[in-house]
Amino acid sequence: MSQSEQRSNINWTVLFLCWLVASLSTTGSIFFSSVMEFTPCLLCWYQRISLFPLVLILGAGLVSFDRSVVKYSLPLAAAGWLVALYHTLLYSGIIPDNIQPCTQGVSCTEKYIDLFGFITIPMLSLLSFTTIIALLLILKRRMTK
Repeated sequence: MSQSEQRSNINWTVLFLCWLVASLSTTGSIFFSSVMEFTPCLLCWYQRISLFPLVLILGAGLVSFDRSVVKYSLPLAAAGWLVALYHTLLYSGIIPDNIQPCTQGVSCTEKYIDLFGFITIPMLSLLSFTTIIALLLILKRRMTK
């Protein structure tokens, strides 16, 4: 196997990992709302708006290994990350409740899960978007070499 083929296989694997994280996160989100019957708040919906298309965009990029997949997916992941960061800060009490956008319906600080005393649904979302962004940046750097 030539060095360029090996490099291409590694790049494909990094993109596959991005798609896998996005797919597992989407599945988890649907599981929480459909199976566990946790009603998503407004900020959760905004994160879903950024997350769900990533599964399709990254998956389409895998089929033909389109080099521009990073250009299309990175802005969505960054938008989702910003909302997830805000949601995590609001959930943890760093941002006061009086400036939260969830004034009607489900509260953005509703406590559904609390794994190990600190892992919450907003934090899981933040970790997912952070992982996707890190992998996309690694892929972008590898493709520009």
